[in-house]
Amino acid sequence: MLTKLKERFQLWMSYEAKLAHGMGLTPNHVSAIGIFLAIASAFLYWNSGSHPSLLIVAPIFLLASGFFDALDGALARIYEEATTFGGFLDSLLDRYADAIVLSGIILGGLCEPIGPAGLIAGLAALTGSLLVSYTRARAEAAGVKMEAVGIAERAERIIILAIASFLNVIWREEALGWSIIIIAILTNLTVLQRVIHFRKSQEQRS
Repeated sequence: MLTKLKERFQLWMSYEAKLAHGMGLTPNHVSAIGIFLAIASAFLYWNSGSHPSLLIVAPIFLLASGFFDALDGALARIYEEATTFGGFLDSLLDRYADAIVLSGIILGGLCEPIGPAGLIAGLAALTGSLLVSYTRARAEAAGVKMEAVGIAERAERIIILAIASFLNVIWREEALGWSIIIIAILTNLTVLQRVIHFRKSQEQRS
């Protein structure tokens, strides 16, 4: 089922990539749009304390940022515009986006409804999110593929935050705080999964 969903998503993204290409957009242009959307999302989260309605808009910008992150990769693959620098820039901007959005949530006090543990969870989620990417980069530099290894890659984290944000508005104020705890656990568990995967790969080679 997940394979079929992935295939459908990739097919849909190919249509979107054609539209973007027709507009003259390059993968680097799309990456830049994605980071600006992430910054806007973080700003909205940060200021949602005084304007609760911003919690409806913030996840929309977050989802849009994730969409453009997927779109730049599709553009690069379909039109053979992938470059070493482009891949480096895309990965770098994704890390900035992750850190900025989570910082916006923490600074906005959105972890506070669940008590002091919220801030600790926020920092753990931020650390875990960055280390998920770091472990992949280090492993693949050593020739070990890490794609799809682990349960909390960037797409899953974005979806969790978006759903929790909407729940925070329409149901329970602590939903976003609990989602941060979930992300903190899942990201660091993903790091552990990747460490184990890397270790097994190295043992098989020796």
